[in-house]
Amino acid sequence: MLKPIVTGIMSYGMSGRIFHAPFIHAHPGFQLKAITERSKKVAAERYHDIISYNSNDELLSDDEIELAIVNTPNNTHYELAKQALNAGKHVLIEKPAAANLAEVKDLFDLGRKQNKQVLIYQNRRWDSDFQSVKQVIDSGELGQLSEVSFRFDRFKPAISPKVFKETATTPASGLVFDLGPHLLDQIISLFGKPDSFTKTTGKYRPGTEVDDYFFYHLKYPGQLNVFAASNLMAVQPLPAFVIQGTTGTYIKDRVDPQEIQLDKNMLPTDTQYGIEPAGTEGKLFTMNNDGSKNTTVVPSLKGDYMGLFEAAYQSIRNNELFPITEEHIMIQMELLQA
Repeated sequence: MLKPIVTGIMSYGMSGRIFHAPFIHAHPGFQLKAITERSKKVAAERYHDIISYNSNDELLSDDEIELAIVNTPNNTHYELAKQALNAGKHVLIEKPAAANLAEVKDLFDLGRKQNKQVLIYQNRRWDSDFQSVKQVIDSGELGQLSEVSFRFDRFKPAISPKVFKETATTPASGLVFDLGPHLLDQIISLFGKPDSFTKTTGKYRPGTEVDDYFFYHLKYPGQLNVFAASNLMAVQPLPAFVIQGTTGTYIKDRVDPQEIQLDKNMLPTDTQYGIEPAGTEGKLFTMNNDGSKNTTVVPSLKGDYMGLFEAAYQSIRNNELFPITEEHIMIQMELLQA
């Protein structure tokens, strides 16, 4: 019989409402006990037995809570995670884990000292579109990979009201620390640490203080070139995933439905959850023996962020290795802060 991990969530904004609470509530291995709500008290409308604390100090003082989810603004992740670890809690920290390598190392070292798990939330490994990409790469149908391109484009010319993302003097602000962790984590999960890399950033929105464009070129053994890019001024986003190999090409748009479904209060247990709409499948292009080109439609696998929470449960209860490893996060942070 499962012993549920009593859990507290440090914020009930978009992240808490969409990406954390539904899964903690639905997974039998967790018990959602408390959420910090500093102003609006709305979580109880959906989670009737919840305790709504006024501050994270109150939440961390609750001795029954074993796991604290640090889903607050980027620049607060380090201090709040450190506070939670010192209070004897395991932590699941939203990306980015911290603002620099020194902070990340300090958190993992403190976790070992406290005998607590430091887990970093990188949900995009469980996106339906990325699962499709991984499946095609693993199949070997593309031959030797030469070029891999991952993009996360949006058209958002307005400055966000979330000040922590838009102020140059705030640690971990800007697009690199916002969408960069998603793309880089997916790449690192596939290919590991690059032999070398270059990084380019730009500012294109009127009045912006922070980067709203980035481009990474990562070089790997075997002449593999991997590109990661994001642009907040992309009127027409380019394909999110383009993989070129010696025997094939795979192209896939970013269409994972989970965020939209969760925002509409679909439960992760719904039979339609994580299933992409028809017509959004990826396309695999290969050459036939007669020199003609063959096009294969590749149905996506089901996306399911519950996989991350199952991994978190196994890590905390059974000390299994969490798939987003310390090494992965250290590599990511080196790329982010470069």
